[in-house]
Amino acid sequence: MRSRYQPVYMIGVAAKLCGVHPQTLRQYEKLGLCVPARVGERNRLYSEADIERVRKIQRLTQEMGVNLAGVELILRLLDEMEEMKADFERRFREYVQEAERRIQELAQNPSIPIRKDETLLPVPDLQVRPKTDL
Repeated sequence: MRSRYQPVYMIGVAAKLCGVHPQTLRQYEKLGLCVPARVGERNRLYSEADIERVRKIQRLTQEMGVNLAGVELILRLLDEMEEMKADFERRFREYVQEAERRIQELAQNPSIPIRKDETLLPVPDLQVRPKTDL
């Protein structure tokens, strides 16, 4: 199965998928809003993630009236939020694993009174809300 980050679309195909002119994609790249992979010096390849990003840019500019400077700020903030979310989820999993390890270590000591009929570390199943489409 192909990753959504795997670059596969040439600029003409990507432009058609996004409903924009190829020159628009070049402009977005020039502004740093979308950075496709490069094959050689001239050929750009876009991934599904790049296509989604361009569609998001189109929604922000055309439907919400945001200028490209605002789009740059919004996308940067959204990217930072995604990174923070991933970091939080990673750190939380590590915390739970470490807590479970320590509890198992304590449970090995027969002189410590521990209830065996329930979990020692009740951790709520935290689900981070799915990201919303812009």
